[in-house]
Amino acid sequence: MFFILEGGVRLESTTTIRDHLESYLKREQMSISHFSETSGINSGTLSNILNKNRPIAMQQLDRITSAMRLEEGYFYELYIDECFVHATPDWRRLGPFLHRCAELDKLDCIEEVIRLMMDNLSYIPLLFDVAEEFYQAGKFKPAILLYENIAESEKMQHSERLALCQYRLFRLGLTNDQHRNLIIASRFEYYVDRLDERYQLDALNELINAFASLHRWSKVQELSEKLKVKAAIHYEMNGRRKQEETKRPIVFYIMYAYLACGSAHFHLNNYEMALKYVALYSDYSWVKEPEPEEKVVIHQFQEWAEGNRYIYQLMAGQFEVLPDYLAYISTKENEIFPALCDIVTAANRYDMNIDHVLNQYEPYFTYHEQRNRIGKVSKQVTDDRYVRLLAGLGTYCLKKDRFAEGLDFVLNSLRFSIEISDGRGMLRGVGLFEQYREYASDTAVQQYKILIGEVQKLNEEKAGFADSYM
Repeated sequence: MFFILEGGVRLESTTTIRDHLESYLKREQMSISHFSETSGINSGTLSNILNKNRPIAMQQLDRITSAMRLEEGYFYELYIDECFVHATPDWRRLGPFLHRCAELDKLDCIEEVIRLMMDNLSYIPLLFDVAEEFYQAGKFKPAILLYENIAESEKMQHSERLALCQYRLFRLGLTNDQHRNLIIASRFEYYVDRLDERYQLDALNELINAFASLHRWSKVQELSEKLKVKAAIHYEMNGRRKQEETKRPIVFYIMYAYLACGSAHFHLNNYEMALKYVALYSDYSWVKEPEPEEKVVIHQFQEWAEGNRYIYQLMAGQFEVLPDYLAYISTKENEIFPALCDIVTAANRYDMNIDHVLNQYEPYFTYHEQRNRIGKVSKQVTDDRYVRLLAGLGTYCLKKDRFAEGLDFVLNSLRFSIEISDGRGMLRGVGLFEQYREYASDTAVQQYKILIGEVQKLNEEKAGFADSYM
């Protein structure tokens, strides 16, 4: 084992796991046979370990640690030094060691072992398999360490393994920090076409959601077209059969590509084109004899098509459809929150009174995870909708001269924008508050000043993160 002393001098310690064991036996006046009974390790095996005739296996190390009444993983740093630094690494010990470190959340040990192994390229496939096992088991922190190091070691290659590492890092890296998400999504986009075909449809779907939550509509259009082509080719060649790793029926990806492209046109204020795409994802005549799972998908897109027609008409100023739209969402719990976001936006655009709508659906002004018939809505999409809803409610109330209520919504939108590192939301919140600052109470002004300080601090952190990540 090595210790780093002040001044950078690196000195080697002569203390080994065997030394600790021998000291323990002497101190406790315990025979090898007694310790064998306590630890469950054969006495002959213990003698060979103490005489340096036999390396210590992981299971034996844990039993020795437990018998000595020490905390789990107590000797792991020493074990790295003895088995992986001063001896030729053996995968029979290395693999179990990584798994035990993951169980005990000893990430420093994992990182040190990975660093030692990276010089030997023959270990990379084995380390990748372990990363996949961690990923499937939900042990994401150790999985990220492995994926990052494997990706770094293969960054000059064009391997599917490198692309899959980047896909896993993209999925695990998405958070409620929109600035970070933009960097991560932009980085992964470079690798999406290198993925094995069985991963590409879901990867494109997730990339579209990420860029949509970031309002990168031209990128959404580009990726939607790519998703449509790949999914249509797959459906033509393989019919309804799903790939092994594909989460949903293939018809979902075709329809979702149309929906995402229509949504992009909608947000770019091209409502005529958006309505054309509604017609495309509401048409399922090309699906031959839909199976039950496909029928669920078709039904969901039929609902979205009906709801989006109302929204696109509202945004075009046709407010006479609002009663029909409210009747539509009244029986569809999952559609109420996204509908509110757009109804408020339309009301602000055309200066319409929707007090009756807001009074009826006030319970939906709080943040909730969103779901639909197909599954959970992307958290990034929900975050984006929520910050827009808060800002929209603030704008609506301020236009109606309800200043205290409106500024409260504005402050909450600014607060949530900071939480998700949404620069667009922060600018909107600051702009609204400054516009109506003269109507703010002293308490509101104090809250605003605190939030401005958080914005400034966040901007400094974002700049440092971008430099280090890129």
